[in-house]
Amino acid sequence: MQTIFARQTRTPSGWVQNVRLRIENGAIAKITANATPGDGDARVDTLLPGLANLHSHSFQRAMAGMSEYRAAGQDSFWTWRQLMYRFLDHLSPEQYQAIAALTFMEMLEAGYTAVGEFHYIHHQPGGALYDDPAELSNRVFAAADETGIGLTHLPVLYSYGGAGQQPLTGGQLRFGNSVDGFADLVAQVRRNADRDLPADTRVGIAPHSLRATSPEDLAEVLKIQDGAPVHIHIAEQPAEVKDIQDWLGSRPVEWLLNNAPVGKDWCLIHATHMTEAETRVLATSGAVAGLCPITEANLGDGPFNGAEYLAHGGRFGIGSDSNIRIALPEELRQLEYSQRLRDLARNVMTPGPGSVGDTLYLGAARGGAQALGRAAGQIETGALADLIAVDTSLPALCALTPEQLLDGLCFAAGDGAVTDVWSAGRHQVKQGRHLGREQILAAFRDAVQSLRAAL
Repeated sequence: MQTIFARQTRTPSGWVQNVRLRIENGAIAKITANATPGDGDARVDTLLPGLANLHSHSFQRAMAGMSEYRAAGQDSFWTWRQLMYRFLDHLSPEQYQAIAALTFMEMLEAGYTAVGEFHYIHHQPGGALYDDPAELSNRVFAAADETGIGLTHLPVLYSYGGAGQQPLTGGQLRFGNSVDGFADLVAQVRRNADRDLPADTRVGIAPHSLRATSPEDLAEVLKIQDGAPVHIHIAEQPAEVKDIQDWLGSRPVEWLLNNAPVGKDWCLIHATHMTEAETRVLATSGAVAGLCPITEANLGDGPFNGAEYLAHGGRFGIGSDSNIRIALPEELRQLEYSQRLRDLARNVMTPGPGSVGDTLYLGAARGGAQALGRAAGQIETGALADLIAVDTSLPALCALTPEQLLDGLCFAAGDGAVTDVWSAGRHQVKQGRHLGREQILAAFRDAVQSLRAAL
């Protein structure tokens, strides 16, 4: 059991002063308002629900800064992908674990309490199986265990090299599985998670995209869902939309909504290029739109249709995807600013009058928890103790009322606002620093320097 005393706390009913929380078995057991601190309490300024980072490829953190040089011609997502494939030719399991641990540590320090690891590297360079087919999933597990982050592991089914069941080539060979081979992998990974990781760990499934699967394979793989989250890349690039429409006769979001049981346990990653009809139907499906604004901007994907999606009650969460920069408020800020730049308007991401920061932060907290299958996203009795503490004495926040605080956090605060982080009660960040920072950082530096030297 542990206890936290906060000067103020954001609960589902609003701001509450002088709150004392008791945490038992990773969950919030009791909330007392207008309390006084007790002996042994962790004492913080402002307590907020933690956000889940719903979409991450942790290994790509080691590529940050390597793809910002323009070659001849026009760079795009597709040219960026070629660098990623070259990178994969040299990535070892040991390097993978060190990179994942650094990435998860930085997420916690940024205020993320859980991560959805969209994990598509399964095999050795060239496609040969490891002696243990779950080798690289086990490396993700080791990184999550070392850092204490909440993990929803999402093994990826990636069977084809492009729309129309094209063969896998090059770097894609490390991803490839048949549906049967994938089912065996997921079963083994679930057993390993049950044995080795905390009870809040989830293992879902992730058909990579419509272009990397087939209608038949998608229907078959859903048979092993077993109530767990389902994540899929969808409509990230215009070329992808065209390829799927040429092959299947419908745009990807339209096709998926018409041919799969999309509902509250689904998360559609990016959904960047949607028609008004697709936006409306996705919003009313109960699924979560998984938005990765920094990566989507970095790769030139385009902005999400945010205002219309919220107007129809759509649920959303945020992810750091390529992990070129891990900064929670900046993801929310980039999401809103992308809408403003497109629409030539201000305060777009709210369905009516009210605080944009509240809509962004609290909406992402609820949507991210839903997407990862975590009983979190709000500070309430029975929820997982996924919590962050913020220092409101900082210059960007010190003059704001509680009602303005999330606006300040989203639009004015820098990287140093988060002081403490709990993931399912695991108090891994104190005074802004992860408890294992030095060891994790040293291992990452060794891994990334040797990896980049090999490129």
